[in-house]
Amino acid sequence: MSLKITHIGNRDFIWGKRTFVMGIINASPDSFSGDGVISIASAVEQAQKMEEEGADILDIGGESTRPNAPPVSVEEELKRVVAPLEQICHKVNIPVSIDTTKYEVAVRAIDAGAAVLNDQWGLKKEPRLAVLVAKHGVPIILMSNQRDSGGFDARTGRDTGTIADIITEIKISLHNGINTAQQAGVPQENIIIDPGIGFGKTWQQELEILRRLNELKELSQPILIGTSRKSLIKMVLNLPANDRVEGTAATVAIGIANGADIVRVHDVKQMVRVCKMTDAIVRGL
Repeated sequence: MSLKITHIGNRDFIWGKRTFVMGIINASPDSFSGDGVISIASAVEQAQKMEEEGADILDIGGESTRPNAPPVSVEEELKRVVAPLEQICHKVNIPVSIDTTKYEVAVRAIDAGAAVLNDQWGLKKEPRLAVLVAKHGVPIILMSNQRDSGGFDARTGRDTGTIADIITEIKISLHNGINTAQQAGVPQENIIIDPGIGFGKTWQQELEILRRLNELKELSQPILIGTSRKSLIKMVLNLPANDRVEGTAATVAIGIANGADIVRVHDVKQMVRVCKMTDAIVRGL
């Protein structure tokens, strides 16, 4: 992909020049990684810390996406994210993304200052989100989510191996999401894609995604990966979620080498360093 620019909030993201770091703020008590924040003050403190550590963008969400997590009502998700998001937008100078699949939450979050919408269903569950972001000129992150595939086991939270070729499946999913977005009036430069590591794939498939990530460049959109502390690292290293920083670093470095433009992470300070070092090698900075 040649150099392109996406305007996010008050900043220009020039794709291909360097790797951008998205810091994760979990405004839910049952986050898989155990880092959930449950007060406005702690959310703001975490946001400011991540900005100081070099994050380029923040992503706040109020519903756990771990397999078999209990659903959260619209009212509860609004309670968890709107007030913290509004305060964070006033306290930091970097753009903030809202991580939600609910239309009502997205509307309120954008009104509160969210500059990006991160949709973990890639417009499959709620296509009205495309119309919303087109109206407000807000970029959207489209994730490829296979948790609704016939081979997904809700008990274990994993794919049962029925997907013949995971990259082909992801390309089809993302292509459909891109088409939905563009038909709603979202410009190409406002679409970011995410292969959806941790969402309906086996850990072996997730390793394959990282190996073959550059194949997604065919879609001509900037690529975000979210491998931070996820279970594929547990499967390889047999470590708890709070002890997966080195495993995350390896996935980030390989992801960048194979075409990632944004990395979504919990450990901002460490991953900023990993990105700078990897960019120096891969991009010749």
